[in-house]
This record gives sequence, C-alpha cells and structure tokens, in this order.
Amino acid sequence: MRDKIRIAAGQGFWGDLPDAPVRQVEGGPIDYLMLDYLAEVTMSIMQKQKARDPSAGYARDFVPLMKQILPACVARNIRVTANAGGVNVEGCAAAVRDVAKELGLRGKLRIGIVTGDNIMDRLDDLLARGIELRNMDTAAPLATVRDRIQSANAYLGAAPIVEALNQGAQIVITGRATDTGLTLAPMIHEFGWGPDDWDSLAAGTIAGHIIECGAQCSGGNCQYEWQGIPDLANVGFPIAEASSDGTFVITKHDGTGGRVNVPSVKEQLVYEMGDPHGYITPDCVADFTTVHLVADGPDRVRVFGIKGKQATDTLKVSISYSAGYKAVGTLVYAWPDAYEKARAADQILRARLERLGLRFDQILTEFVGANATHGPLAGEPSPDLAEVQLRVGVRGDDRKAIERFTKEIAPLILTGPPSVTGFAGGRPKVEEIVAYWPALIPKSEIKSRVEVLDV
Repeated sequence: MRDKIRIAAGQGFWGDLPDAPVRQVEGGPIDYLMLDYLAEVTMSIMQKQKARDPSAGYARDFVPLMKQILPACVARNIRVTANAGGVNVEGCAAAVRDVAKELGLRGKLRIGIVTGDNIMDRLDDLLARGIELRNMDTAAPLATVRDRIQSANAYLGAAPIVEALNQGAQIVITGRATDTGLTLAPMIHEFGWGPDDWDSLAAGTIAGHIIECGAQCSGGNCQYEWQGIPDLANVGFPIAEASSDGTFVITKHDGTGGRVNVPSVKEQLVYEMGDPHGYITPDCVADFTTVHLVADGPDRVRVFGIKGKQATDTLKVSISYSAGYKAVGTLVYAWPDAYEKARAADQILRARLERLGLRFDQILTEFVGANATHGPLAGEPSPDLAEVQLRVGVRGDDRKAIERFTKEIAPLILTGPPSVTGFAGGRPKVEEIVAYWPALIPKSEIKSRVEVLDV
C-alpha cells in the first residue's frame, strides 16, 4: 500500500477535449487516469447504437485514445478507470484488447470488466415482483411508461472497480458506474480503506466529485474572475493528490493553463450537489458541510475535515424513455426594430399553426439577444438592438404535426416582417425526445460482475 497517489481526470463527459487524457499522461507524474464519459442521456444514445449495430454501444473515442496512451501507461504503470463501456462493456474491452495486441503489449496488460448495471432485460420481472421503480421526482410507477423505455442502468459504486484493481487490472472498464466511484476506487485499493470507513470513503467521494467534470474545477466554466484565468486554450485538467488519511490536494500539471484555487473548487463542489448534508452514493453518504478548503500554493487547494455517513440500502437507477418529438427553428432579424420584428414573426407563426389546426404539448419562443437567457429579469429589450434571433420550438406526440411545423419557418422570410439575415441550418429537423426517469432499487437486486482479461 502507498501513502499518496495522484489521480488525474482526463474526460468530464463524452465529447470533452480529445487530447486532455494524452496531456495528463505526458504532462507529469500520475498514478491513475480517470475518464468519465457517461451522462444520463448518454446511455439511451448508446442503447440505440447497439440496437443498430451489436458491436456498438460504448464510447468509441476511448479505443483510439487507448491506442495513443497505452504504451506510456504500461511503461509508467499508470492505471486507468473509465466508464466508457456504456451498454457494451465487453465490446469496448475487446476493442481495447485488440489495440493492445496490435501495439505489442501481449502479456503486459490486464483489462478489468465491470458489468451488472444494465437491467433492461429484467424490468418486467422486477415490476412483476412489486419493485415499482417509481419516479423519484413524481412518484409515478415505471409501469406508466414501460412500453417506451430505451435504457435502464443502476449506478454501481466503487466496490467492483476495486475488485478489478485488486486482481491486477491496469485498465478497468465499466458501464454505468458513478462518476465519483472512478476516483474513489483507486484510493480504496491503494490505502486499504474498509467498507465502513465512512469518513475516508466520503473524502474519496468528494475528491471524485471535484474532478469528475474535468477542467470545470481548474478554470473552465468558472464564473469567479473569469477574465483573469490564464491560457484557457491550454487548460490543465485537474489532479487529485490523495493521501491515505483522507486528505487530498487538487492541482494540475505545471505549465498548463487554467487556474486551481479555492473559488474554482468551490464552484465545482456545489455543482449537482443536492442536499449538502447528504450527498448519497452507493459507497457512502458524504457531508459537504464538513469540507474545508485552504490554498496550498500556486494552483493547489488542500481539502480536509470531511465526514461521512453509512451508505443507504438502495441504488439509483437511470432510466430513459421516449417522450414524443420536438423541432426547433430559428430566424435572425436585423435592426431597425429587430425585437419588434421577431415578436411579430412569432405571432404570425402561431396564428398560421392555429389556422392549420396543429396542436402541440408545448410551444416555446425565445428571443435570443433580448431575453432568452434571463427571461423577465432581462427587462424590456432596447429598441436599438442590432439583431435578435427568433427561436421557436414545439414538442408533442404527433410527429406529423411536428413535421408540418418545420415547413412553416422558412416562409416567414418572404411572408413576414422584413430584414431576416440568417436562416440557421435550413429546415428544422424532427427529433425524438428522450426523457429521464430516476428511480431507486434495493441493492440486493443488483449483482455486479467482475472479469479480468489478459492481453
């Protein structure tokens, strides 16, 4: 066991900076590279991909990334934890295994696979046994949308990742594991923390929460004195320098842009926090009110004093389901009277939709440049606005009605107010709406599976 390890964050979501993990590996010493790819809607996207192609269903970007960094990771004993497996963990691992063989790493690498989170094929059995998977926000039973479900995945915690690391896996690939578990697992593995060491587990969880969104804690998307944040084009992704006593330092590689200070870490702490007294994960309940932050030198923030509580007996389940269709159209109106023209165009459009007998669950109009962001708080827009973008969106279950709406935007150019300067993107596209259904399931119903493969 070691007393201190450095865990670097390389991805905050599927689509984050492609070269960030490479720079984390090459920019200085690290022991672990944590890659978080999954948001709630990502699972449904991957499920659709797998339905079309059984070999798909995972973060494809992960495989070429591994091809680029695996030699360095093996040479420097850098271990990787990633939830890139999506709904096809085995397929993702097989692709990485093929890349490793291609790189001549046969016999030099072990790949851990964590599954058991996907409960799509168990839903009917669960419902039949009275496990209703009620919506955490509305209390509605899942049966009300059963025929429209696209994906269903329980959030696994750190334990199966730890098991894979204990078996010697250098790369651990999971499906829907918690973002925080990807960082907590290496700490448990290295420091030998027990399953009821709630303070330490909470500390590791909060470390994971701070770095899970990548550069969002090291200067990206940071409101505090953002104008003075240096060289965001070269932003450094965060590193958690963790100690066995549960304290840790958030930092980044020397020579990189961005900024790590107490305000930047605070902003990330409150992101998606919920109840600060009880941040619930499969591993523990972390008390954010006990977090202490102090500057520890340039681009270093020390975090300590964290307290935790016993874990709950349930896991959260992320479920997605089809919820109708939508389309969004835009037009840009120029000075003079840009805002007045955009409002008139909206009224004309709505009158035409009414005349056609089209009905929607919702019509939403925004005047970008006038009040789209702040709504009524923006006050009355100035009559001297140089340009305003009219953005109108509709949603509903009737796809044909949505399709007809898409044909009513362009005619406004010649049959509405003057000075349209931009017809953004051509005719709007009809898109399926994927809605989110959060639920709880007893932990006893979820059995994670761990397999470690030799390359």
